[in-house]
Amino acid sequence: MGSNAAENHPISFKWVTRAKEKGATLLSVDPRFTRTSAKADNYAPLRSGTDIAFLGGMIKYIIENEKYFTEYLAEYTNAAFILNPDFKLPVENKGVFSGLNGNKYDKSSWKFVKDGRGVPVRDKSFSDPMCVFQLLKKEFDRYDVETVSSITGTPVEKLKEIYETYSETGVKDKSGTIMYAMGWTQHTVGVQNIRTMAIIQLLLGNMGVAGGGVNALRGESNVQGSTDHCLLFHILPGYLTTPNTGWPTLNDYKKAKVASVSTNDPLSASWWTNYPKYISSLMTAHYGLNVSPEQAYLYFPKLDPGVNYSWLEVWDQVYKENIKGVLAWGMNPACSGADSNKVRAALAKLDWLVNVNIFDNETGSFWKGPGMDPATINTEVFMLPCAGSVEKEGSITNSGRWMQWRYKAVNPPGIALPDSEIMTELYYKIKEKMEANNSVLKEAFTQLTWDYGKKGIDGKIKEVDIHKVAKEINGYFLKDKVVNGKPFKKGDLVPSFAFLQDDGSTSSGNWLYCNSYTAKGNMAARRNGVDKSGIGLYSEWSWCWPVNRRIIYNRASVDLNGDPWAPHKPVIKWTGPVTKWKGDVPDGGWAPMNSAGTKLPFIMKPDGVASVFGPGRADGPFPTHYEPLECPVEKNLINPDQLMNPTVHIYDTDKDVYAEVCDPNYPIVATTYRVSEHWQTGVMTRWQPWLAEMQPSNFVEMSEELADLKRIKNGDLVKVSSARGELLAVAIVTKRFKPMKIQGNELHQVGIPWHFGWRTTEKGQNGDSNAPIPEVFTFGDAANLLTPGVGDPNTRIPETKAFLVNVEKAKGGGA
Repeated sequence: MGSNAAENHPISFKWVTRAKEKGATLLSVDPRFTRTSAKADNYAPLRSGTDIAFLGGMIKYIIENEKYFTEYLAEYTNAAFILNPDFKLPVENKGVFSGLNGNKYDKSSWKFVKDGRGVPVRDKSFSDPMCVFQLLKKEFDRYDVETVSSITGTPVEKLKEIYETYSETGVKDKSGTIMYAMGWTQHTVGVQNIRTMAIIQLLLGNMGVAGGGVNALRGESNVQGSTDHCLLFHILPGYLTTPNTGWPTLNDYKKAKVASVSTNDPLSASWWTNYPKYISSLMTAHYGLNVSPEQAYLYFPKLDPGVNYSWLEVWDQVYKENIKGVLAWGMNPACSGADSNKVRAALAKLDWLVNVNIFDNETGSFWKGPGMDPATINTEVFMLPCAGSVEKEGSITNSGRWMQWRYKAVNPPGIALPDSEIMTELYYKIKEKMEANNSVLKEAFTQLTWDYGKKGIDGKIKEVDIHKVAKEINGYFLKDKVVNGKPFKKGDLVPSFAFLQDDGSTSSGNWLYCNSYTAKGNMAARRNGVDKSGIGLYSEWSWCWPVNRRIIYNRASVDLNGDPWAPHKPVIKWTGPVTKWKGDVPDGGWAPMNSAGTKLPFIMKPDGVASVFGPGRADGPFPTHYEPLECPVEKNLINPDQLMNPTVHIYDTDKDVYAEVCDPNYPIVATTYRVSEHWQTGVMTRWQPWLAEMQPSNFVEMSEELADLKRIKNGDLVKVSSARGELLAVAIVTKRFKPMKIQGNELHQVGIPWHFGWRTTEKGQNGDSNAPIPEVFTFGDAANLLTPGVGDPNTRIPETKAFLVNVEKAKGGGA
């Protein structure tokens, strides 16, 4: 659900196929009948943007039919915790949670009742009306199948079939997993989509077990690694919080972070209280012994509290001319960014743009794209050609957190360089500038330990030793030290994050990756294909963070005595106080819960248990159904007083335009997706003749009924328009979309791939007017010309999976 693995993540789907061969049941829930749906035992359609309603109905079904795993729920989640009596649910508070002030929540009423020790009060019988379980039951009691069907368009019988089948996993010896992707995240309720499924998995006891979890299918082979290593503005490597000006010193930072995760419960490990060790080691990884961790922290850039630098915000600021230059590194925002017309207009307002890519693209050549007048654009564009993935050595970390080493197959062509060498050369150039003046940033730059690549006598950067980078990420002892009774010498690689220190004596570029490159060698390069676990852990194939643990929170896979819930597929098993745990690396080596001095299994959570009630989210501690911003219905059947997510940030420049509710100009729901033949915005695939021949043009996929209504035939050229722009595409008329009955009315949906852009291989548009023209070339422009630039309040990820459009035959657009 929220993914189409057979087409877009085919390697992952290989294992789904294997599971089916062993008797597993595959369910597919999607607005369109996909290739995944074709392999499923049961397929259910739904209206895009109504996932919470669909899953909310499953929560009601599980509770009402007592399909939940009682012991797991009571012992390993916060379902038994008692809430503040002032807390109010949307069902009793006009569609919003208590504390809404404007478009933000005051969360003071979202707190647990605590005893004299400061430990949350529990009612493991679930009888207290203010316990999390009872509140969950009350909130989702409204999601009966008739109401859910009227919202989602899913037939009632289909809902019952899916609910009944999946809820059968809520027993000790069975498990179920969910595979989601951008179909869930790219909504104004994206985070809450995933939260809803997490609640279902906790109700059924499907977290920490073999075959369980809530599994994100990453859209790139190294998205997980990029996120782990600081891709996002609000985190440092290892998911440490980016410093802000409210914490002027390292001590202030440490105190604030430890206070936010501390607990008085002796059963909670609250592992994030080790924050000081990880942030100090990160500072030392950047500056070594040149300065103290405290001084290093002063050099580090800091956010102003509350300031947002996510994707939509950055392009909004570029459009407002508050950002003068952009490094577009390995991306194509002119096509990949929501509301691409705004992004392209923003690019024209820059002083300079550096495009780092393996090929030129719509971003680097934006100034000669549709609607652009080069004579009026002053942006200076630089192109830095870089190496492709097979032209450099390094690691990737996949969706399962496996860090796998890969080797260089060929050298990059011409003057192209690996990213690491481009970045290193950039560092030395800036360092030269800093050394020549008295900038306030001078020491922050010149004191950095950056010795991965060296200048040759010609002044050019020589090849970066990527193994040195990997070792820096793992971390070193910078001083002789005895830790946990073991002596270490200066220069030794740190064996695991349990040995990191808070005093500047250890470094680690990412504490989660500490153990990936040790005295034993490069763990990510291991290739032992023997599965000693018997359940597919393959613990000596590559390396998995943290400390090679293949299934996180795996101590939730056993009962209070340490015996696996599912003996036929044990993740770990307690074998006694001498031999301890057998199987995967346990998530904390403590003895089972019936032992003295032990700790609860969800060690990263302050209370040691998983969060059915999650007060950390911006838009509510429980999910609740809200309609997309561009909404095709006038009434929210779950929350009649609140149509849309009240905490969404809506941008309001002259370029930010949105369809009205039930806008007659845009009566059709649209969504975007991928095809197997192209990759991302098509920069690496649109120029390949054999791929372009299979998918030569952008298309809009529609039902036969909609095509009849619009007098469109398969192969016609059509115009798809939204409040923000329009797109010419080829009509694909299929049975894979069907009209839906939504609140008694017929509603149509269409789908558009997002791999295309305006650049083709015609002369004059590929940068070389003498280049031969292949027999086929791709046609079309970006689907994101149509999508709205509005995002989830937690992440600001754009809502590109549910928006409103119109479709009509283009002039002269016959088949």
